[in-house]
Amino acid sequence: QVQLVESGGGLVQAGDSLRLSCAASGRTSDTYIMAWFRQIPGKEREFVAALNWSGSRSEYADPVKGRFTISRDTAKNTVYLRMNSLKPEDTAVYLCASRPADAVGYWYNRYAYDYWGQGTQVTVSS
Repeated sequence: QVQLVESGGGLVQAGDSLRLSCAASGRTSDTYIMAWFRQIPGKEREFVAALNWSGSRSEYADPVKGRFTISRDTAKNTVYLRMNSLKPEDTAVYLCASRPADAVGYWYNRYAYDYWGQGTQVTVSS
């Protein structure tokens, strides 16, 4: 089992920055791939970014490329999402997810993740 706890959300203005954190506890083998998704009420959960254990490979959704950066501290088993140049359309609940190395499915596929956090709200005002 893995527990994921997000933090760092808040209310900011357009153009501001935020850094989200996701602390993982439990079986580390199930956190080989860690990812961020976001969800707006009434819409499907949307992929944001993902990263492997070593940090050698990452993927980003097109709307956040060049503005968001995913990183991780393996010693702390924590993944971060640095969000720069925030826009009102980035407003959502941001959720952390994890999966083991041998999980099947593309990284952007929300159904390919085994564990989820509760989420942290990010609100960007214009």
